[in-house]
Amino acid sequence: MQGSKKQHKIRSYLISVVILIAMWEALSLIILSPALPDPYVVLYSFVEHLKTDLPEHFFISEMRVLCALALALSLSIPLGTLSYKEKTDKFTAPFLYILYPIPQIVLLPLFILLFGIGNLSKILLISFITFFQMWMTIRDAARHINKSHVYSLVSLGANGWHVYKHVVFPSVLPKVFTGLRISIGTAIAVLFFVESFATSRGLGYMIMEAWGKADYASLYAGMVAMALMGFGLYIILEIIERKVCRWLYLA
Repeated sequence: MQGSKKQHKIRSYLISVVILIAMWEALSLIILSPALPDPYVVLYSFVEHLKTDLPEHFFISEMRVLCALALALSLSIPLGTLSYKEKTDKFTAPFLYILYPIPQIVLLPLFILLFGIGNLSKILLISFITFFQMWMTIRDAARHINKSHVYSLVSLGANGWHVYKHVVFPSVLPKVFTGLRISIGTAIAVLFFVESFATSRGLGYMIMEAWGKADYASLYAGMVAMALMGFGLYIILEIIERKVCRWLYLA
């Protein structure tokens, strides 16, 4: 049964890829512009870049994303889960409501001024932006925990740590993965922005360099690599979720 579900999912992915390539091919034939090359030309360019600079750019970009997400997650989980307490949430929620709507991407020049043009400023900005998304998701999950579960555990003599370990954290854990899924897309989008200038490595740099040279095949090859990074992170995240949130996949 499990094998058939896996095979069905793989078929769904393959069909989706075929449809997207067919749509790309049709659009390329309709537009007839060098700015939208044939997908097979892009595939050839992708393979050629695999032999040269693409692995290095990919590794640097993925390292930046993973470090940023890990940092954001390490801060958002404790801060978000503590909101199950009414008093804590009343203190922290105003900060979230005030800071979250601000377009944090405009802070890039400030991060560069404070932390330089290296990896640190890029990682910190990606982490800063995704942190608020994770915090909001986890906080909302903590606010909707069934209080009767907490009271039942406390009536059995449990202390605050027991409540957190056996009720709060397991309750918000699925939403942690939801927050991560949302943040992966945001992190990769911000990654492209922060790598588009003041750097010489990364997929964003590769894309912008190809754009400046009007090398559209290489440009799309970089975009495909960035899409594959996001897809790979989603797959890894789903595998981890199936391991740690087994109760969600019992049916």
